[in-house]
Amino acid sequence: MSKEELTKGSARESRKGTRQVSKWLFYLALLPAIWGVCAWQGWAWWSWAAAPPKTATQSTSPGQDAAVSIQIPPGTSSQKIGQDLEAAGLIRSAGAWNMWARWLTMQNRDGGFKAGTYQLSPTQPLSAVAEKIWKGEVVQQSFTIPEGWSLQQMSTYFEAQGFFPAQDFMAAASQVPYAQYPWLPSGLPHLEGFLYPDTYQLDGDAVSPQAVIKQMLDRFERIALPVYQKNQNNTKLSLKEWVTLASIVEKEAVVASERNRISGVFNNRLKLNMTLGSDPTVEYALGIRQTKEKPLTFKQVETPSPYNTYINVGLPPTPIAAPGIASLEATLTPENTEYLYFMARYDGTHIFSRTQAEHDAAVAKIDQKVRSGQ
Repeated sequence: MSKEELTKGSARESRKGTRQVSKWLFYLALLPAIWGVCAWQGWAWWSWAAAPPKTATQSTSPGQDAAVSIQIPPGTSSQKIGQDLEAAGLIRSAGAWNMWARWLTMQNRDGGFKAGTYQLSPTQPLSAVAEKIWKGEVVQQSFTIPEGWSLQQMSTYFEAQGFFPAQDFMAAASQVPYAQYPWLPSGLPHLEGFLYPDTYQLDGDAVSPQAVIKQMLDRFERIALPVYQKNQNNTKLSLKEWVTLASIVEKEAVVASERNRISGVFNNRLKLNMTLGSDPTVEYALGIRQTKEKPLTFKQVETPSPYNTYINVGLPPTPIAAPGIASLEATLTPENTEYLYFMARYDGTHIFSRTQAEHDAAVAKIDQKVRSGQ
């Protein structure tokens, strides 16, 4: 091969190498642009997928963006949760949910999505929905039991609130859980008086008679029982007698300032072996409630019943209502008084008397006011 031919071949090889280098330089220059486009598209997709399915301004009807109730059974996988959320219109993409779930797991390997019933809004982003389920912020139901309510009143209330049938609550309240609460007095026919009156919160999935009763017994154990245990050596009353007497004080006392005095009257009558003569015990026995316009009749007061404290000396067999802490404490600290009687004025206060004659005069005075419409 001549020198001229060698020179031409080298030139061709040089041009070919230059073209290859230029080609690779072009691809290298193009690569960041491709990555940028992919990143932008990925971010655009994620921004769409993680955004709320609806916004308030998109709602065409008043309830369109309202919260949706969704139940997650125990053992449900995160993938299934995502599918259910997408089907319910609460997230836009189950795939995005799976990505977010993996990220949450990497951040907290001991955590996880929790079973329960949730109220979720389609106006929330995916991250907020996930956080709520991850933290277990389940729906809660609240209920309030006032002081002085009986089991029957509670059962009627729970049924009216849509929690469960009244008869289911009464049946559950007749099962005394001695194994869980060994401090409960033996021989109780039901839990009257030991379900502490208060405001409670329950998880939406835990609304059952048993769950309600457990919370109320727990509250009694935490608030009321220590009061008795602290003063047990200063009273002759057993636990059941304490709650029973406190339940009568609760029903009789309307004005807080009279609570210890009413307790003192009953304490005096018990010491003298007198009947307590408490109207609420008769009302409990007969399942009625007297009013100013329709007070108890002599026939009703004379109706035999273990709960009738006009007929029977001492305390009734069980409490007649749920006493609050104020009445429970007042029963342990009765006022030192000479009064043996009291008569309701129908304005929440009472006239207190030392003798039967004074009491009869007070009764006549109140009856006269009622008849005259005062």
